[in-house]
Amino acid sequence: MKSFLVALIGLCLGLAAPAQAAGKWVATPYAPARVVFEFYLDHPQKIDSALYWVRSLMNPLQAAPYNYSPEDLKIVVVIHGTEIVTVAEKNEAKYQNAVDRMRYYADLGVSFKVCGQAAEDFGYAVKDFQDFIEVVPNAMTELAHWQQQGYALIVPRILDKTIDTESIR
Repeated sequence: MKSFLVALIGLCLGLAAPAQAAGKWVATPYAPARVVFEFYLDHPQKIDSALYWVRSLMNPLQAAPYNYSPEDLKIVVVIHGTEIVTVAEKNEAKYQNAVDRMRYYADLGVSFKVCGQAAEDFGYAVKDFQDFIEVVPNAMTELAHWQQQGYALIVPRILDKTIDTESIR
């Protein structure tokens, strides 16, 4: 009798036992992206992970239910950290995977821009970069420009993985 009364009081107070928990898929009505990515990485190899952020933006928008074409997406990547070395022609063999991926995205309409001041700090001139790279005067003014044009700023956070996924599930 006591457990019946506890259950009855719980029902009256809205404390009923929850039904089976389950997530729910929601297709947010996304508009075509207008995004500027800021790449300012502390190690050139991290550009591979940063490029996954570009992919993570593009792939869902090109798939159902959105089905946007690459031409619908306006994406700019501003490079001004150690990853500058990955787009110097002389380093192509060392960073071939990243260069190939950036060239693929550039062919889809993604603009890759290198900070001219940072390039100078690294000892590079415009002629030293891959043909899909545009050198701009300054990363900060470039980022401000695109944000003033209504582009959302995304700054990839590339963390060093110190724990495996399986052990924290």
